[in-house]
Amino acid sequence: MKRVPNHPGPSRRALLTVGTGAVLAAGCAPAGGPAAPGPGSSGSASPGRPAGGPTPGVMTLFQDPAYNFNGLFALGGAGAGSSEVGEVLTAVNAINRAGLSAQTYVDTFRKLGDRLLKAPPGAPADGQTRRFRALRAAQYYAQALFFVLGSDAPGSEEQLYKSGRNAWDTFCDLCEPAAVKATVPYGNTPLPVWFFRPDEAVTPRPTVILTNGSDGQNVDMWTYGVPAALARGWNALVYDGPGQGQLLFVDRVVFTPTWEKVVSPLVDWLTARRDVDPRKIALTGLSMAGDLAPRAAAFDERIAALVAMPGCIDPWLGFPPGIRKILTPGKQQTNDIWNKEVAPALPPADAAVMKKRFEPFSVPAMLEARQGKLFTDFYTPATRIRALAITDVVGRIKAPTLVLDYDDEQFYPGQPRRLYDKLTGPKDYLKLTAAEGAQLHCSPMAPQLHCEVVFDWLQHTLSGS
Repeated sequence: MKRVPNHPGPSRRALLTVGTGAVLAAGCAPAGGPAAPGPGSSGSASPGRPAGGPTPGVMTLFQDPAYNFNGLFALGGAGAGSSEVGEVLTAVNAINRAGLSAQTYVDTFRKLGDRLLKAPPGAPADGQTRRFRALRAAQYYAQALFFVLGSDAPGSEEQLYKSGRNAWDTFCDLCEPAAVKATVPYGNTPLPVWFFRPDEAVTPRPTVILTNGSDGQNVDMWTYGVPAALARGWNALVYDGPGQGQLLFVDRVVFTPTWEKVVSPLVDWLTARRDVDPRKIALTGLSMAGDLAPRAAAFDERIAALVAMPGCIDPWLGFPPGIRKILTPGKQQTNDIWNKEVAPALPPADAAVMKKRFEPFSVPAMLEARQGKLFTDFYTPATRIRALAITDVVGRIKAPTLVLDYDDEQFYPGQPRRLYDKLTGPKDYLKLTAAEGAQLHCSPMAPQLHCEVVFDWLQHTLSGS
């Protein structure tokens, strides 16, 4: 097999054997994993998957595990009102009948979102009905958004994001009390925030800052924290940081490794409010934010408690070794390997996954993907991902920290324990298990249990603060 001259790295054939599912491990989800080959790969699951597999029985919505994993998040959101079981299963059946593909997945969930923003059958919808239909619409648009770059209309990505954002904002406006919508200064591009309160009293309360991962949407932060916080009399802050939501899809701002520069302005904004107890501000990080949130806590001592869900110290290690070997100290050499050896032989499904995983780290990659093209600069986004490693700063964290892990963790296996071991302050480690139906990255089928574990720990930890 031909190689780039003077480079000892992997051959094109060796790189391609990793499969889409392994590449999916590069980011944080909701989607995919190294044990979850993507559409069109030879490793797709068979209908006869053994009962002891990561998603046995009724947890298998799609034969392809990457799509299945994404769909599980939609189904699991039902407990928080961010989906409806019947709606999700009907969509799944429609997709399977049509033939599973990025196109059928995107079309089906987009149409479901469109339908929910229209009036329901029967009497005119009241505020509560419109509120939760908008929340479910936001979920379904997010499902479509995840796979749109692999569809026939990748250029619709920004508009699809805006549809989901409009549904989310509609939901927030109809909450009681309405979520406070504001912007917080950050460089040249302010951060949009949504501040949820149990009521409009100005009594200082504990507050949790909910941090999303590399391709989650605001609706995921609702499922993974807002109702649990409100039920306990806490405030909850949801936000888009660089590489996320509005900042990525509209403002075109990519991820930064210095996440403390993102969180500290949020803490400034919170401590200026009379309804926030400045001694009881907690920070959670879901998926790849299990790396971002600890980084922020290492540099801002106002964080009173930290939860990493799961713990992650180096997102770059989530990529398979064959992909990581493409990155060399030289930009030209790296990109020659990518463009001459790897990219030309990538199957379309694998190429779509790479587009999705790299877009939060490269505006050119995102814009090329929207034109149906695969990026040509591998070096720049890969270097940015590698810069997210927090190995050298974990020892600075003083806040009590809960590190979550999961049975069958696909993205960052072993990393939660490594983060826990490096912590020098008060710390706890907890693995959620298949016996509880809470297996896989972020427990997609058990977000209620997930929130119970997290908020019980937060309540206990901050009760004496």
